[in-house]
Amino acid sequence: MIEITALASSSKGNCYHVTDGHTPLLLECGINYREIQKGFNFQMSEVAGCLITHEHGDHCKALKDVLKAGIDCYMSTGTAVAIGINHHRIKQVKAQQPFTIGTWTILPFDVQHDVSEPYGFLLVNNAGEKLLFATDTYYIKYKFTGLTHILVECNYSMEILNQNILDGSVPAVMKKRLLQSHFSLENVKEFLNANDLSKVQEIWLLHLSDSNSDEVKFKEEIMALTGRRVYVP
Repeated sequence: MIEITALASSSKGNCYHVTDGHTPLLLECGINYREIQKGFNFQMSEVAGCLITHEHGDHCKALKDVLKAGIDCYMSTGTAVAIGINHHRIKQVKAQQPFTIGTWTILPFDVQHDVSEPYGFLLVNNAGEKLLFATDTYYIKYKFTGLTHILVECNYSMEILNQNILDGSVPAVMKKRLLQSHFSLENVKEFLNANDLSKVQEIWLLHLSDSNSDEVKFKEEIMALTGRRVYVP
C-alpha cells in the first residue's frame, strides 16, 4: 500500500516521502537536509533513492547532503549537467527507459518547463499500484492507464492570476513565465479528464503559488470533477 508524506510543497521548497511499505523513496530534495531527516525520523539509511525532476533549487537544494548520506539520486542528463555536481551516486536516466529501485519500477518521461531536461516519473510497485509524479510543467502530452495515486502540480488559477494582474499585485510579465512553466488549475482539469481515473484512490495537488492560488477552491473543484480524495499539502 502506497503511503505519501509531503515534507514541503511550494516555491520555497519541495520534498515528498513515498513508500509502498517495502522501499521508501524521496521525491525531490528542495529543503534543508535537517528537515528531510526529521521527515524520515532520522532513519535516512532506509531511503532507497531520490528522484529529482529538474535543477531548480526548490527541488534539489539538499542534493549534496543526500549524496553524502549514501543515497543514489536519479535525474536526466540535462539536469545533472545543469546542477554541475560530479558524484558516483548521481544516476543519469533516460526518458521512456524504465529502471528499478527495490520494489519500484520507475519510468521517467519528459515534461515542459523552462529548464534543461525536466522529467516526470511514473512509479509502479510489485502490487501493481501506479503513482504518477509530475511537477513544474505546463503540459503533459502522455496519457496513463491504471493510475492509483496522482501527485501533480496545480500552481495557479488563470482567473486568480488575471485578477491579480488587474489589481497590480502581480506584474503582467509574470503571466508569460507561468504560462510556459507551471501547471494551472485549468490545465490540471484537462489532464485529469484525458486520463483513466477508474482506479485512482487519491490525488495530491502540489506546489501551489503563494499569491495566484486558492487551496479550498482547488481542492473542491478537483474533488467535484473526479469524485476522488484530494489532498493539498
